[in-house]
Amino acid sequence: MTFTTLFIDLDDTIYPPEKGVWDAIGEKINKYMETRVGIDASEVPVLRESLYQTYGTTLRGLMLTCGIDPADYLEFVHDIPLREFLHPTPELRALLERYPLRKIILTNADRNHALRVLNILELNGIFEQIIDIMDMLPYCKPLPEAFQKALEKAGNLRAEECIYLDDNVANLRTAKELGFYTIHVYPEKNCTDCHAHIPYLQHLPQVLDPLLKEVNRS
Repeated sequence: MTFTTLFIDLDDTIYPPEKGVWDAIGEKINKYMETRVGIDASEVPVLRESLYQTYGTTLRGLMLTCGIDPADYLEFVHDIPLREFLHPTPELRALLERYPLRKIILTNADRNHALRVLNILELNGIFEQIIDIMDMLPYCKPLPEAFQKALEKAGNLRAEECIYLDDNVANLRTAKELGFYTIHVYPEKNCTDCHAHIPYLQHLPQVLDPLLKEVNRS
């Protein structure tokens, strides 16, 4: 089957994890749990990890266990000075424009955060669609239902025609099980069952060029 679509995760995939954005968001998540939910600060780290492991995201865990408002949570945790962490990446824009595939952001963050990130990176107009956490509720990555909702929202695509890029191994494993071609984007190669690995998104041609060439040949 010919590949038609690139689904790309946002945070720590579009930009390198060492930029520190996720650390800043993590601090805001901890603060939210303490100040908005009323959890003792000493209990937050263990509870947050438990919610993440059990429910897929801290947000989904807090929704199901504490009944929080997802919009309030997302606004709070993404209120960080992104321009202190991220800068324009014209070389990445040029790289992505090389490929005539559809390009869609698939993120457990919200659309406003995604738009802010893409604007700072100067990747406006590259992605025809942003599928965010609100589009996937009551699910989230890495749940298979989240990916299935994403495929539906992208026009009832088949997983087999899609390539999925993410830094998160759990998300990639689910995507692969559903039929996506998976590319792990992370400095360290620690996804043993993904189809391919690149350290940063700028290295995408190393995998995508030969993959598309092989598909076209067959």
